[in-house]
Amino acid sequence: MLIYGGLISPYVRKVALFAAEKGVEYTMQAPNLGKPDPEFIAASPFRKIPAMRDGDFTLSDSSAIIAYLEARYPDPALIPAEARARGRTIWFDEYADTIAADAGLKVLFGRLVGPKLLKLPVNEELAAQGEAALPRCWKYLESVAPESGWLMGDNFTLADLSVATIIRSVEYVDLQPKAHDYPRAAAWYARVCARPAWQQVAEAEAAFKWPD
Repeated sequence: MLIYGGLISPYVRKVALFAAEKGVEYTMQAPNLGKPDPEFIAASPFRKIPAMRDGDFTLSDSSAIIAYLEARYPDPALIPAEARARGRTIWFDEYADTIAADAGLKVLFGRLVGPKLLKLPVNEELAAQGEAALPRCWKYLESVAPESGWLMGDNFTLADLSVATIIRSVEYVDLQPKAHDYPRAAAWYARVCARPAWQQVAEAEAAFKWPD
């Protein structure tokens, strides 16, 4: 399976982590978004990442790709089948992709991605908006983080993976939930980071070098 994108994107990282947890082998290719090749456009008509190619099947959007992977590779299950558990897992995925990401990625773009990768001026107004919203996100996570185990109980699921990947992005600007303010959330995140699949993806992500 080929994944289009780079691991500094939380949505690309989420797909890579999901595949790694499933034991699915994949390769990664960073597309030239300014002048994309036809194969990437076929996989992602709107030139968004992540996208994937699995044989002759292509798909874009992290949630769509994850739904495909869960159906194709059902073991281990990362999205529960039971109705309430499934609904709750999808809620955490949505919380991560929209609420937490809306706050965290404003900071990341304003202070790091914009200036470093796109050569834009630092956008402190945008970053400050995101930074002001993050405590509410982390307070919620602290209220639901378990003392042991995972967000959905004994089984590691998409809920843990989705929320953790947003925190990983926010670590780049040192605004992740820290133990002195959010001890349960920080301990839960440390457990996620200790998983072999996470370590595998983190090692690959560490190879990325931010430009000066």
